[in-house]
Amino acid sequence: MRTVRGITAAVAGLAAACGLAPRAAAVGAPEADLAYHGAATLAGGLLDVRVTPRNHGPSAVPETSVLLRWSRPPTDGQTLPAGCARSGARVVLCRVAALAADDVGEEIRLRVRLRGAPSEVRMDLDTAWSGGAVDRNRDNDRQRVLVLDTGDEYHF
Repeated sequence: MRTVRGITAAVAGLAAACGLAPRAAAVGAPEADLAYHGAATLAGGLLDVRVTPRNHGPSAVPETSVLLRWSRPPTDGQTLPAGCARSGARVVLCRVAALAADDVGEEIRLRVRLRGAPSEVRMDLDTAWSGGAVDRNRDNDRQRVLVLDTGDEYHF
């Protein structure tokens, strides 16, 4: 019996660590509804991104971070805004300060040069860290945008 309980606990812990059981792992955690909206423009390989975070509540979050991933990698040696750092060849993480319930955060602005000056880039946004809060509505914090090299703004 002790072995079965140990295996069950190990499997539950592994599932929670891999994000497969967020509800079970977050019992008693505050609930928040994070969302990201903004615009992206691509012109001559230069991608401009504006992201505004929002917490629809019901609880505040102490700190969050947003993940931005592109289908084409940015060139090396670029300076990112304060609070943003590369996390991989095509990934940048940006810190979002504490957000009260029903609060809009400070806009994050990025300008990156993409390798090879592509005619289009797919951009994915997602919450990388939610400050320990549970977000049961992931539809509005996961975005996928196709940005064409037209100089036009693509809103999300």
